[in-house]
Amino acid sequence: MIPLSHAADRARIVRTPDGAELRVHVRGTDRAPVTAVLAHGQALASDAWRLQATRLAAEPQGAVRTVRWDQRGHGGSTLGTRPLGGAVLGDDLMRVLEACAPEGPVVLAGHAMGGRAVLALAAAHPGFVAERVAGVLLAATAAGRLEGTDPGRPLGARMAGGAKRAVLRALLTAPAVADRLHGLVPPHSGAYRAAVRRAVFGAAPDPLHVRECAQLIHNTPSGVVAGCYASLAGQDLSGGLGALGGVPVRVIAGGRDRLVALRHARELCRALPQARLRVLPACGHMLPLEAPDAVGEELAELCRAARRAHPE
Repeated sequence: MIPLSHAADRARIVRTPDGAELRVHVRGTDRAPVTAVLAHGQALASDAWRLQATRLAAEPQGAVRTVRWDQRGHGGSTLGTRPLGGAVLGDDLMRVLEACAPEGPVVLAGHAMGGRAVLALAAAHPGFVAERVAGVLLAATAAGRLEGTDPGRPLGARMAGGAKRAVLRALLTAPAVADRLHGLVPPHSGAYRAAVRRAVFGAAPDPLHVRECAQLIHNTPSGVVAGCYASLAGQDLSGGLGALGGVPVRVIAGGRDRLVALRHARELCRALPQARLRVLPACGHMLPLEAPDAVGEELAELCRAARRAHPE
């Protein structure tokens, strides 16, 4: 049975030179004037954007086509042989664009790790950004380092960062053991959902969205989760911001985000004076699921603006 979230999609596989197979879902006609490309966050899958894909499909006269894919090692995509990190995620995004949106204006949307993929793409391909990218949405995204062990940070933050790095090293050393232990706690259990809610949601999330998020996280191998964080948290991807200087950018942040502090959103907007910041005070990290209407409307506005700027 085809999952409801993919019932209207066309599925395809994009292969990378290092052997990764990226599962992609395309919705809408190839004649649509604008393509929205949606990059999900760490430990999730393309279903994290399903509500926004449905929202964009409702735009009049099929104005927007959506492309969303499972990042390598997540969902239905394989891992490949390249080390995880910003460069490989940016390269994967470029390959998805080349295969599934080879022409016309594109709006790029990234949540968390997906936003860092967008920044990595911008750093590596500024010419593509200038020619093709008509808008960017960055949700719960940081360009700078996420490590809490940097000198000058409060002692509590540095201790928490050190503890997190120790856990990640353990996961990377024995991922199979970690997966077996993880499997002992089912995603539908009250304890698992409570932990997910506490970690990535804000004040009053929809229980159905918490359940969906818990399933997505549970499905992601522990080694992939640890590898993504270990590779990305210490990277500074702000080098890609210069290429976005002439692009309409929307930045959305949750006021209760425990993973990407609000200061990172403000830093993005200082580096991109044309960017517009929207803070959702009661929300946490999982913005596409916790605030689907707000995220969807920002994305739809970018797509409408792209269509106006690139009339058929």
